[in-house]
Amino acid sequence: MASLSHSPVPFTGNLTSGTSADLLGSSSNGVAGMSLKTLGRTRFGATKRGFRVSAKVRKVKKHEYPWPDDADPNVKGGILSHLSDFKPLKEKPKPVTLDFEKPLMDLQKKIIEVQKMANETGLDFTDQIISLENKYQQALKDLYTHLTPIQRVNIARHPNRPTFLDHVFNITEKFVELHGDRAGYDDPAIVTGLGTINGRSYMFMGHQKGRNTKENIKRNFGMPTPHGYRKALRMMYYADHHGFPIITFIDTPGAFADLKSEELGQGEAIAHNLRTMFGLKVPIVSIVIGEGGSGGALAIGCANKLLMLENAVFYVASPEACAAILWKSAKASPKAAEKLKITAGELCRLQVADGVILEPLGGAHADPYWTSQQIKTAIVDSMEELIKMDTQELLKHRMLKFRKLGGFQEGIPVDPERKVNMKKKEEPIHKPGKTPNLELEGEVEKLKQQILKAQESSTELPELGLDEMISKLKREVDHEFSEAAKALGFKDRLVMLREEFVKARNSKDQPMNPALKDKIEKLKEEFKQGLSASPNYANLKYKLDMLNEIVKAKNLSEKNNKTGTLKQEINKKFKEVLDQPDIKGKIEELKKEIEDSGVSTFADLNQGLKEKFLQVKEETEIKFTDVLNSLELRVEPPSVSEIKVKIDELNKEINQVIEDVINSSDLKNKIEQLKLEATEARKNSDSESKLKILVLEQQIKESLAEAMNSSGLKDKYEKLKSEISEAMESSGGLYGSLVKENIKEGNSNYDGSRVGVNLEAKRSLA
Repeated sequence: MASLSHSPVPFTGNLTSGTSADLLGSSSNGVAGMSLKTLGRTRFGATKRGFRVSAKVRKVKKHEYPWPDDADPNVKGGILSHLSDFKPLKEKPKPVTLDFEKPLMDLQKKIIEVQKMANETGLDFTDQIISLENKYQQALKDLYTHLTPIQRVNIARHPNRPTFLDHVFNITEKFVELHGDRAGYDDPAIVTGLGTINGRSYMFMGHQKGRNTKENIKRNFGMPTPHGYRKALRMMYYADHHGFPIITFIDTPGAFADLKSEELGQGEAIAHNLRTMFGLKVPIVSIVIGEGGSGGALAIGCANKLLMLENAVFYVASPEACAAILWKSAKASPKAAEKLKITAGELCRLQVADGVILEPLGGAHADPYWTSQQIKTAIVDSMEELIKMDTQELLKHRMLKFRKLGGFQEGIPVDPERKVNMKKKEEPIHKPGKTPNLELEGEVEKLKQQILKAQESSTELPELGLDEMISKLKREVDHEFSEAAKALGFKDRLVMLREEFVKARNSKDQPMNPALKDKIEKLKEEFKQGLSASPNYANLKYKLDMLNEIVKAKNLSEKNNKTGTLKQEINKKFKEVLDQPDIKGKIEELKKEIEDSGVSTFADLNQGLKEKFLQVKEETEIKFTDVLNSLELRVEPPSVSEIKVKIDELNKEINQVIEDVINSSDLKNKIEQLKLEATEARKNSDSESKLKILVLEQQIKESLAEAMNSSGLKDKYEKLKSEISEAMESSGGLYGSLVKENIKEGNSNYDGSRVGVNLEAKRSLA
């Protein structure tokens, strides 16, 4: 009910008795015979009378958007958790086969035909069906693990590929779509909204393509206008204000480039988004789920982490546009896609993308839910890492990600190249097994000559040529092994065994089945035994020998390079040690003292100089040991030289005692008599002469042993022996072996138990 108190004329009647047109347009109807138009122009007097209007409001149908009266039948439990007009399709999308997938469809048709035949005839075709399914799975795996860049572009544009909202509904527990740029328009090509993953709220925004022709027209094929970017900008400010991390999904061929969009400021809207995203104080993760085209993708892609689905692409210009510019024909798009480096793997190697999210075989449309779960895992992992950063660290991380893109060098002169033609001649690609043996032999021989020249001139070996030749020979050998397996009838068994092995590897917690291990060993043994009977055995052996020879040359070169580098490093460090002021001063001082003494050998030095020499030597060796330890080389203690000096001194004392004993008259007569008896024994060899010689030798030995025991040599010998044992226990490796060699050389002439007699000299030697 409403009241109007300013009308001077009483009004009777009901507004519901006639239409509004009758009341307003008719001149006969009105108040007391006066039309409403006339009444509106009438000036009211000072006297006011009561004026009341009563009206009934007609009931109309309530709008069902965004909250319908009835719960969504597709939602479990009848609770609407996703507030959006986006609904699952009622009809399943029609399958679309790409050109390169047609061989797979032929296999699938064969499987269907065999199954149909089995159902119709009642015969058992299980083995044939299993064989065809194995072939199909292997062909699918081979195809999708060796996709070309243009094939990945086609998969990224697949009509049935899951869209942004498909993924959002699969990964979020709740989602509320937010609309409008607050400047007069709501662009359906960009969708924004708040959602939760594992209880944590995020701001989602992304390009939305259609799933059929009707939706694509509504969504403008995922190409946003300036209104869409301004809507995304508004949500970025909203998320930054409330502290919601931002997740963006990129899937657009580019920003919409019509006249109206340019008039509304398409470039300014994209630039504003780029500038704003670098200043947002919340973590940002961007995921390329389809194709990311130029600035239209980058306008919501300036993130801390950029992730890509395995078959997604990210480019500055589409392959068709690039081919039209460079080669004047869109037919060159496969070549352009390869040169542009637009796939996920290539962009990760160039550090443009930060990670690759796996897709199922057949692409994301083969299993959308599984793909969404992989995306969810990647988002959670990335956000766990980014949320730990503070604001300044987060901003710096985002800035450095884009600052490190690309590489350049300054100050290096570049020779000008004369460009005759932009089209370079494409080198022929040789498939494995097609390269003639003579050509391989020539390449290997040429590489050998390069290696020999490098060794003679002490230059680095051609590493690139070695690696290329090894890769080429490996491909050739693998091809020959495959041909041999095919010729010997092992191919099908290998395929089945490989599948069993892959399944066994997927279960990480369980060890390999012993039966599977026995199968592998049995097949290996059978293949080895029958390999010599294969028709290509000669080629296989020839190429394998060449491969082993090249690998051996490479390993040898790496070892030599490593040894040479280590030698240079050791020599450099040793020179630094000798140039140290304290060591250098002591060595110079010792040299001067030795020169002043006038002796030329160590043995002739006096005891003081000897001790000083050994002390300087020991200090220098300790310094060298520290240097070698810094290079992670094991060094043993320098005790061999000291032991050797002591052995020499003991030998001199032993020799002196022996000479003194021999020069005594009694022992000298016995030695002379022994010489005479030995001369007679050579002429007439009888038992009496031999007996006399033995008696004389025994007497001489006893006299020498008695003299040595009386002079205290035995105690010195035992002491030195214990020192040698201690040195051998504490010194392994090089120094230990030197100690043993010194003992074996007989540097100690006394063994404590026996003395040998040399009949050709006047003294005994051990």
